[in-house]
Amino acid sequence: MLSEMDQTPPVQLELFHTPGCPACKALGQMLDELLPGYGDRFRLKRTLASGPMGYVRTLRLGIHAVPALLIGGKVVFRQLPSRQELIETLNSVQP
Repeated sequence: MLSEMDQTPPVQLELFHTPGCPACKALGQMLDELLPGYGDRFRLKRTLASGPMGYVRTLRLGIHAVPALLIGGKVVFRQLPSRQELIETLNSVQP
């Protein structure tokens, strides 16, 4: 049995989106379908890029379009990736 100190915290994923963005919806759906297969390895946060806090964060991160996906605080995708690109990227993430 693992102690709490032996457990690796999940890697933070952050999806920047806007309400009417079809590519944002598609990326969100892909993540919803794929992430359960990774157990507790990832934690997904959805950030509304057009909201006050989301807008400030997009400016700081240099995000000029959505969807954008951050993994571990770094912008990894600035557009809708293919399903295969997303899977390969998630598989390559080290905890």
